[in-house]
Amino acid sequence: MIALDLAEGMLREASRRQTCCGRFRRVCAQASALPLRDGSVDLVFSNLMLQWCQDPDAVFGECRRVLKPGGLLTFTTFGPDTLVELRRAWAAADSRTHVNRFIDMHDLGDALVRSGLAEPVMDVERFTLTYAEVRDLMRDLKDIGAHNANAGRPRGLTGNGHADANDGGVRGVAQGRPLPATYEVVYGQAWCPVAPPRRKGLPGEVVVPIGR
Repeated sequence: MIALDLAEGMLREASRRQTCCGRFRRVCAQASALPLRDGSVDLVFSNLMLQWCQDPDAVFGECRRVLKPGGLLTFTTFGPDTLVELRRAWAAADSRTHVNRFIDMHDLGDALVRSGLAEPVMDVERFTLTYAEVRDLMRDLKDIGAHNANAGRPRGLTGNGHADANDGGVRGVAQGRPLPATYEVVYGQAWCPVAPPRRKGLPGEVVVPIGR
């Protein structure tokens, strides 16, 4: 078992859980450049990681490379309706990008096929959580490692004026009720294809490809 993460802090936390979860190796690396041998992994399990990657094709390509024939990739990520309330609130404050734009389930399925993975299965489920204050929502996002990976994101700190405008915008969406935050969770899986067995020719048989 290998625990792989880009954040060293997450790997240190994983090391403290080895007693209850069994022994495993820890590797600090990017999902788009896995330091693993070709065809060396039976199962790739990714939980809420893919949405922070700029190029899902590269990630799926690496998963295809390291999986053994018949191996399984299974993952969850966020879809485009995630944090739609927060996106609307920031749109009322300024025109810059403050909330990640997440990839549609069907586009992820197409990327799985492009990578050479087989029999992709996709599904989606929506959850709406409620918060008493905007800062409670921001704290939750920070705790799951959220960051804004979009081009066009603001490079400086968010000032009090913008934060207050966002607070007011979210409250406008909530209309006096607890503050909503929608998470569109995308589930996906695909298999590494198994090469068909080579057919043994008959004695004296000559095979001529029909493509030439």
